[in-house]
Amino acid sequence: MLPHFPTWLTEWMDAQGITLWGAADLRDQPAPLDRAGDPFPAAISWAIPMDPQIMITVQTGPNPAYADEYARVNEHINSLAVALAANVEARGFRASPLPASDRTDTVHIRGDFPHKTAATRAGLGWVGRHCQLITRPFGPWIRLGTVFTDMELPCGPAIERDFCGICRRCVDACPAGALTGKAWYPGLPRDEILDAHACDRWKKDHYYQYHKGHNCGICAAVCPYGVKAYGMERSDE
Repeated sequence: MLPHFPTWLTEWMDAQGITLWGAADLRDQPAPLDRAGDPFPAAISWAIPMDPQIMITVQTGPNPAYADEYARVNEHINSLAVALAANVEARGFRASPLPASDRTDTVHIRGDFPHKTAATRAGLGWVGRHCQLITRPFGPWIRLGTVFTDMELPCGPAIERDFCGICRRCVDACPAGALTGKAWYPGLPRDEILDAHACDRWKKDHYYQYHKGHNCGICAAVCPYGVKAYGMERSDE
């Protein structure tokens, strides 16, 4: 493992204004395969913050501004991922971008690989009781990007515990009752934290106007780590 990130990668991240990023060791994970059928051993993970002035308004439910911001940030992440993968490949390594929000398994309501897994292993944050990544700089008011690669990188250190304490703000705020309240640790199945089908049904039944029921955001919006990161107040205070 290299002791430092390549200069070109650090400069690329700086040029994009990305301040929270790292590399994840995926050698013991079911990582995606490249075109030759070989698994990627690592991933570059980064976070793009959402507009906090919009996020604070979602505590009582999604709105058009949030839906627009969600789409804007996802599009930005996808553009960054394609550009980064191209830069990695130009240096002779394998690379593959993971779409920001692409539900490829509609039965189990999941994508090809969890962005959160790469992010926790890269040391960006931990998974909260709302089943979303929480970061120190931005709380959970972020979207994640991931590029798989075989480039040798200084990975981690991984975060292997949660820092939510006894807080249950997200659990109590979830209108679908989809959150179990269990504390995350690496390897804990998603279903132990989130009833994805209950969450999905509620969104489709109540928020279909926002990307056909793919948006809610209440659990993230009420998270104290997001509120405190920006020095804001909760809507009930």
